[in-house]
Amino acid sequence: MIKVSETAKKKVVELMQEDGFDPTTDYIRVGVKSGGCSGLSYDLKFDKEKVEEDKVFEDNGVQIIVDKKSFLYLIGTTLEYSGGLNGTGFVFNNPNANRTCGCGESFSL
Repeated sequence: MIKVSETAKKKVVELMQEDGFDPTTDYIRVGVKSGGCSGLSYDLKFDKEKVEEDKVFEDNGVQIIVDKKSFLYLIGTTLEYSGGLNGTGFVFNNPNANRTCGCGESFSL
């Protein structure tokens, strides 16, 4: 399962509406792909449709879809949003990551 913090929820709803998505029916697609300075990087985008292999979660009123392969890397992750002086953007707090880079966008197991 993937959790969504309150600050991340507010930003997700705002961005989805700006991009023409409906936060009550559309999804955030979260995935993992090869790349980044630590070997794996997070992928986050909005999606209107899910496929049969997707795992679907809802937390804090946000619907999340994750492909089967990425799910193994993301179990227990919390999506947060940081708007502070150290940078603005979504942050993945992943308990499975052994190492992360300084930008927080890539990790390794």
